[in-house]
Amino acid sequence: MGCLVVMGAQLKCSQGAAPGSLIVVRPMVLAENKPAANIMDNKPIANIAPFGMCNSKTNPQVIAATAAAQGVHTPMPCLPVIAAPWAPGKPMVLVENQPALDEDSTVMCNWAGTIEVTNAGQTAVELA
Repeated sequence: MGCLVVMGAQLKCSQGAAPGSLIVVRPMVLAENKPAANIMDNKPIANIAPFGMCNSKTNPQVIAATAAAQGVHTPMPCLPVIAAPWAPGKPMVLVENQPALDEDSTVMCNWAGTIEVTNAGQTAVELA
C-alpha cells in the first residue's frame, strides 16, 4: 500500500545529481489541499523537473561532452526524456480518468535513468 502522490512530491533519478519535484497542472482532485497526480503526469519540465546534472553514459549530451574532454566522463545538465507513463500506478483508483500515481510507481528516462518517488507530498491518503 502506498500514498497518493501529489503536487510537490519529491523525485529522484538514478542518473541525476540532484532531487527533483513533481508538478501537477490539473487541480481537479485534491489530497491535503494539493492536486493529486495520475500516471500520465510524466511530461518533462511540465510535470517532472530536471535533476541537476545527468551522469548517464547514454545521454547524447554527456557522450559529446565526454568526447570533447578526451574521454573524461563529463556530466551535463539534466533534461529528462520520458516516453511512457508512470507504472504501475493504481488502476482501481482513478484521477482524471487515469490510474492514480502512488509512491511505489516509477518511470524510465530514455537516458537509462529510473525516476522514483522519494516523498509523496502527503501522508493522509493511502491507496490499497
